[in-house]
Amino acid sequence: MSVACLTLLCALSISSATASPQPWHSLTPSQQEALAPLSQQWNGLPEAQQHNLLNVAKYYPELNTEEKQRFLSRLGAWSKLTPEQRQAARDKYRAFSQVPEDKREQVRRMVKEEQAQ
Repeated sequence: MSVACLTLLCALSISSATASPQPWHSLTPSQQEALAPLSQQWNGLPEAQQHNLLNVAKYYPELNTEEKQRFLSRLGAWSKLTPEQRQAARDKYRAFSQVPEDKREQVRRMVKEEQAQ
């Protein structure tokens, strides 16, 4: 799992009590580029989720072209998930983060094999 994906999942799973809503048109061009897959949903997202996504978008300019494409692809896929599917992904992320470091690669391989079937 890439750093961008883990960062995205983490940001989407953590809530923030100090967030304030920002309409799409108020985002910077860089933020809009990073969050483009969510452009149609943005104004309807909860404040905390907007805040967390804006924190993730800060790192977008530092990514190389391949990482940016992967980030946008995963964000697009995330935006299409149902709330139940998103919760399941968050639960899997939390479970994965508790796997000892020396076993994580083994878990990644098992997941890839399972997805290939």
